[in-house]
Amino acid sequence: MLSKDILISAAGLHKSFGAVQAVNGVDLNIPAGEIYGLVGADGAGKTTTLRLLVGALLATSGEASIHGYSLRSQAEQARAHIGYLSQRFSLYEDLTVMENIRFFAEVRGLKSDEWYPRCLEILEFVGLAQFKDRRAGQLSGGMKQKLGLASALVTRPKVLLLDEPTTGVDPVTRQDFWQLLIQLVSVQSDGVSVIISTPYMDEAARCHRVGFMRKGQIIAEGTPGQLRSLLNERILELRGSPLPLLKQISIQDSGVEDVRAFGDRLHLRVKSNQAEPVIKNLEKSIQAGGGTFTSARPIPAVLEDVFIYLSEQENA
Repeated sequence: MLSKDILISAAGLHKSFGAVQAVNGVDLNIPAGEIYGLVGADGAGKTTTLRLLVGALLATSGEASIHGYSLRSQAEQARAHIGYLSQRFSLYEDLTVMENIRFFAEVRGLKSDEWYPRCLEILEFVGLAQFKDRRAGQLSGGMKQKLGLASALVTRPKVLLLDEPTTGVDPVTRQDFWQLLIQLVSVQSDGVSVIISTPYMDEAARCHRVGFMRKGQIIAEGTPGQLRSLLNERILELRGSPLPLLKQISIQDSGVEDVRAFGDRLHLRVKSNQAEPVIKNLEKSIQAGGGTFTSARPIPAVLEDVFIYLSEQENA
């Protein structure tokens, strides 16, 4: 029996399109007050999972519920608790900011004495109050996403499903958007759950929990700290030049499992208890190979390191 605080639940969720298994056995239990990051490459199944949870698609098999309502047998009651923001801007560009929010409020059955003060409150919250009379088509990309969020929030949903909402917007807008999400979860006294799909590992690190998704399956789940701990003492940062030579030499070391470029340095994933031997070997072999060895040191894994590692484990 699930806790009453679990607002999003899925068990054995499958969705097939012909021979293609877009979602293949997804289980989720997301409580109130949690931001859950669904992370994976394009085609991993993130969008299909969200469309199943919003009720836009019917699962081939498995069950899902929102706020205790089954999406299979109580879809309308479940949708009444959902706010959804898709990848692409899907509001009406010829309507003003206020008119768009009013439309979505009235579609959900809110009367003017309910939606109008709520609209003003939401627009202030997302920073669009001074643009309430501007047509949506004249907004910047980041402002359009904020309008989409405002429209999703107008009915005070218990669950927010956000499908790559910051793709294609500038870094400042991404930061603003995340500040809004964090504030929303922290100030909502009766609790709201958020699932956000993202290809960005820095955004995943902001979530309370993360599910790495690949080929329609969640291959690992946990807090960012728990996931990073899978590679404790196994990531080395190597500095020197030229990087292509350092990469070529590093991958030949028997203690090294993987080498990736991170800006002007390399991240090496080494076998357990091999960090010190690898550092000593590389200093000698890089100098002998005509390269410059500047430094090598163990560093904490980042989520990208973990995702690459887990993807390789799946292929093994």
